[in-house]
Amino acid sequence: MDRIQTMSAFVAVAEEAGFAPAARRLGVSPPSVTRAVSELEIRLGARLFYRTTRSVRLTETGERYLADCRRILTEIEEADRHAAGIHAAPQGLVMISASALFGRIYVAPILLDLLDQYPGISFNTLFVDRIVHLIEEGVDVAVRIAELPDSSFSAIRVGSMRRVICASPEYLAAHGTPERPQELRDHETINSAHMALGGEWTLETNGKRFGVKLNSRLTVNNADTAIAGAVAGRGITRVLYYMIAQQLEAGTLKIILEDYELPAAPVHVLHKEAGHTSARTRAVVDYLAEQLRKEPVLALG
Repeated sequence: MDRIQTMSAFVAVAEEAGFAPAARRLGVSPPSVTRAVSELEIRLGARLFYRTTRSVRLTETGERYLADCRRILTEIEEADRHAAGIHAAPQGLVMISASALFGRIYVAPILLDLLDQYPGISFNTLFVDRIVHLIEEGVDVAVRIAELPDSSFSAIRVGSMRRVICASPEYLAAHGTPERPQELRDHETINSAHMALGGEWTLETNGKRFGVKLNSRLTVNNADTAIAGAVAGRGITRVLYYMIAQQLEAGTLKIILEDYELPAAPVHVLHKEAGHTSARTRAVVDYLAEQLRKEPVLALG
């Protein structure tokens, strides 16, 4: 195989986590894929995969090389499209990630519009409530609600999101409305794991942050359960504003302790092609950013 073919074989093995599935994807025999990767490792003088009878896993060198190979193959693909005169018609697969609820409510409708606008683009979604590693998991575009660490990724800020404390009017009528964070210790709280560190909520007043230790009898691993518990009058919880926008409008939840909220978290559209952006990724990023900036919940911070 030539260098481009060996790179393609390597990327396929990394993304499919195996030589046999990579061979099926490429339409070649498994031995030819194994041989291509072995030749590549010999030429580079470095091991790219840890191999066992049960798994194939990238080495640290392999992870770095994977990012470079993806970038190079994307550039070659785009060069071919440009030479063929179809650069203006984006084509190909885009993997997009967001948190589960945000993805379902806000990102999915935008993707449906993009399917109509760009018949040549297809999507895979990864809407999950955990940190997604773009390179390792093959994600092209992600929506992140958080401060971003320095990285080589490109990020477009599209808004901000409040982190709010809320309860049902029925709960507050029965137990009283806390006026100060310390009073939360005397209340039933529903702790959503992604909103607390070590069982406490970090709040802020006059620019100073402090922690409030919770006595939560219920700790959950997703916001939906926390919200349902709060609506049912089982306690006070903390979530991102967009998660309870409908409940606030319906009057089934009420925000409290607003003066102690942390600064709103930035919301970014993030993509990994910092140096060179493919036509399909650019089309998705631009439209996604444009539409998200129109969402009222992202302009409340």
